[in-house]
Amino acid sequence: MLTGESLDRPKPPFSSSSALLTWPPRSLGDASNSALSVNYIPSKFSAALLSPKRPRRRKRRDEVGDSGTGKSFLISEDEDRLTKGHKDSRNFRWNKFKWILLLTNLLFTLYSLAALIISLLLWFDVFRFADVVRVGNTTELILSTVVAALSLFTAVVGWAGILLNNRSFLATYTFLLWITFAFLVVPGYVTYKRRTFNLEGKLNLQWSRDLGDAGRLRIQNKLGCCGYYSPFVEATISQTCFSRSVIPGCKASLLDFERRVLDRWYLICFCIVPAHIMIMIASLLCSNHVTYRFGKGMMPKAYRMGTHSMASIIQGYANQLSEQYGQQAASIFVSKTESLITPTPSNPDLRPVLSR
Repeated sequence: MLTGESLDRPKPPFSSSSALLTWPPRSLGDASNSALSVNYIPSKFSAALLSPKRPRRRKRRDEVGDSGTGKSFLISEDEDRLTKGHKDSRNFRWNKFKWILLLTNLLFTLYSLAALIISLLLWFDVFRFADVVRVGNTTELILSTVVAALSLFTAVVGWAGILLNNRSFLATYTFLLWITFAFLVVPGYVTYKRRTFNLEGKLNLQWSRDLGDAGRLRIQNKLGCCGYYSPFVEATISQTCFSRSVIPGCKASLLDFERRVLDRWYLICFCIVPAHIMIMIASLLCSNHVTYRFGKGMMPKAYRMGTHSMASIIQGYANQLSEQYGQQAASIFVSKTESLITPTPSNPDLRPVLSR
């Protein structure tokens, strides 16, 4: 493995390890700074460490046994595999938590998109009486549009986290769901309060002080009425509304219209609340389990391979070579690996070598 010449295996003990007392180099410092990964010493080193210029083939998990290339040193953990016990570990499948997130976010996307479309249609005056809503319920319409837009944005963040298995996106998605829930309750509460508590008095105040001539004219044209009580009371003169007009006042028709619209408005908002709470609970329980691997798959800092850790491992392996094959084999091994371990400006530690 080390040279092209064949070496006869002598009978141990061959020699002592006194020739290796100069290893590791003094520049590496005390071995107490070694990572915790030195406790998991491989039984042999791969060709990638001994010959870094030589291209290597990435081995599959089923090709690496207990005596493989350092177990967790060279095996790629970038992709999530099936749990043990399945016939083909190279296949992929979604777990139940990801399916739950997928279905709940699909429901969230549907009603968010529907709410945004209805709000935009009202703003664009597509419906027959949309102009009455734009004039008489401006505050409620603005709140509903903001909630719909925020909900759709939150759903997009959720799709990004689900499809990319990104727990950072899913954490942001879970947080935004709570903010969306707070905004969702606001238009429902505002419309319920307006509908339940003295709607008639609020309409009287709105017609006389808030609407103005332009707002009254728009309501008169859409509802086919003139004035508030009659054409002689707070009416805006137009081609169909004048003093001798036989068109009735707008109070009765406007009051009936507002009752119907506000009833549907807060009922829709409050009916969405249970579904939204279910989506929030699902995101809290499932957002951190979209894959079988917990976390991001990064090695903790205490276990990362560094120069001190690799020096300790190579020292132990060199001692084994010295006992089994002699000092010459151990010296050849040390000379080949010293350039990989000794820190240089281009190679300050071992991680770039292991990640190739």
